[in-house]
Amino acid sequence: MKKKFFAILMTAVFAVSAVAGCKKNVGTPEDNAVVEETDDEKEQDDEARVFGFSSTDLSNPFYETLEESVRTTLEEQGYRLIVKDPKSDVNTQISQIQDMIDAGVAAVFLCPADAEEITPALEALDEAGIPVVNLDIRVAETDLTDAFIGADNANAGYVCGEDLIARRPDGGRIVIVENPEVSSLNERITGFEEAIADAGFEVVTRISVGDDLDAIKSKMNQILQEDEEVDAIMCANDRMALQTLDSLKKAGRTDVLVYSVDGSPEIKSMLSKSGSPVAGIGAESPIDMGKSAARTAEAILNRDDYEKEICVETFFINRDNVEMYGTDGWQ
Repeated sequence: MKKKFFAILMTAVFAVSAVAGCKKNVGTPEDNAVVEETDDEKEQDDEARVFGFSSTDLSNPFYETLEESVRTTLEEQGYRLIVKDPKSDVNTQISQIQDMIDAGVAAVFLCPADAEEITPALEALDEAGIPVVNLDIRVAETDLTDAFIGADNANAGYVCGEDLIARRPDGGRIVIVENPEVSSLNERITGFEEAIADAGFEVVTRISVGDDLDAIKSKMNQILQEDEEVDAIMCANDRMALQTLDSLKKAGRTDVLVYSVDGSPEIKSMLSKSGSPVAGIGAESPIDMGKSAARTAEAILNRDDYEKEICVETFFINRDNVEMYGTDGWQ
């Protein structure tokens, strides 16, 4: 009986010693399997990272391409991307971001449906300790984001204005199609107007639209019927330009120069056609923007150095160089 008790006692002592030994970290790595387990766990955590992507409206080909670029870049590193489309509704976007928080995403890529009203979602992400990479449209509360990545929108508009001056050195009458409520679009128009300032141009009409792109056609039709002396139309993005081109076609007007900003395949295809009203495009690359965003998010999570603000280059595409950029995809 004493031998049996002694055996049980010694077994207990060895068990306690073994548990205590797991807490120690001395000797060589071979002596301490816990070190290797920690490294493995860290690698597994990295591979299991899940990111969130919330863009204002994925029916816009620009944002669709931006999301695809982010996702592809992340997947190359073994990560996953949860994508939500609020369809330009900021309340829906706030709710969807909360779903991402509940899902435990590592970081969120955000293009806000409303720069100011998105703040509650940013506060929730901040409280949860989830980094935010702000894309394209800058949020109002920039302190609640970790990085901003956008295009040089002012330059995209400016290069259009420069080309217009070269084509119409004596000035002319201009229609502007815009959406002042969206900062990135507003920057494009501002850049355009800065380029043509004091060059003899007159802005005769502004068509200001929100998300109702169909309204452009009716307003443009009315302008073209009432005013024959329209020399050029500057559109804040390609989707606006497509509506404008439909109106010009209906009116049989081929004498009006049309400028746009983005560089979608549809607009580049029209630009490439002889006799097209499209004179030029202030082009940007959602592909480059997405790659930069994915690399930035990874650097934030890895606590590596990164740029808090990246301005992706914009450039001018016209009929002379459109073949270099191609018409079957984004640049």
